[in-house]
Amino acid sequence: MLARFIRPFACIMLLMAPACAQEAIRAAMPAALLPHDLSPWAMFMAADLVVKSVMVGLAIASLFTWMILVAKALEIAGAKGSMRHTLRAVSQSRTLQDALAATAKLSGAGSVLLKAAEEEVQLSWGAIATAGGAGLKERVASRLSRLQAAASRRLARGTGLLASIGSTAPFVGLFGTVWGIMNAFIGISQAQTTNLAVVAPGIAEALLATAMGLVAAIPAVVIYNVFSRSLAGYRQVLADTAAAIERLVSRDLDFNDTGRVEKNR
Repeated sequence: MLARFIRPFACIMLLMAPACAQEAIRAAMPAALLPHDLSPWAMFMAADLVVKSVMVGLAIASLFTWMILVAKALEIAGAKGSMRHTLRAVSQSRTLQDALAATAKLSGAGSVLLKAAEEEVQLSWGAIATAGGAGLKERVASRLSRLQAAASRRLARGTGLLASIGSTAPFVGLFGTVWGIMNAFIGISQAQTTNLAVVAPGIAEALLATAMGLVAAIPAVVIYNVFSRSLAGYRQVLADTAAAIERLVSRDLDFNDTGRVEKNR
């Protein structure tokens, strides 16, 4: 109770004293009356080793989140742009060879699908006259399906880390908070006082871990959801391109234009 009345006067004395006398006043004042630095950096430096480790881990996780955002955003944008150009070229082509010529300067998964279809046509050309084109259509569809799955997995690589950060970071921060509050209670028992000036810094340091966990988790969840929608759109364009290629192969078989592949080899 006495400390509650003395504290305002002690702080005023500390602020009004000359610089040379402030150290002497600080030494004479009880620890419970000294003003505490509650800036984030000061709380981090004053935290327990375990809480510091939690905060550093969460800071690294947050850094990874923003690195993945920049890298995957550029990668997905480039892949979707390339696929749209390929889909437009394939949709405007009348034969498989026309589509290959129109996309000769393009790269990406769309070009891989076209080349795979051309290769399957070349491998099956000798048996088309006797076995018909049904088997070729099935093999082209199967091959394109596997290539679509591989392209989707390749583009989604790295986004799983965002899901892990978003789901675990709050609990990691909560662990740091629980540990910090335990240490704060131990400090209170050792100081044998419940003065707010003694209790507040330890609890603030502990709550900082929870705040950092939320700072790491919330952007990770939002970015993961945005990437999930972008990847769904990419898969749709990929599927449309594969379907357009299958139509070209079927049309070539119906009009007996697959011989162009053999002539152009």
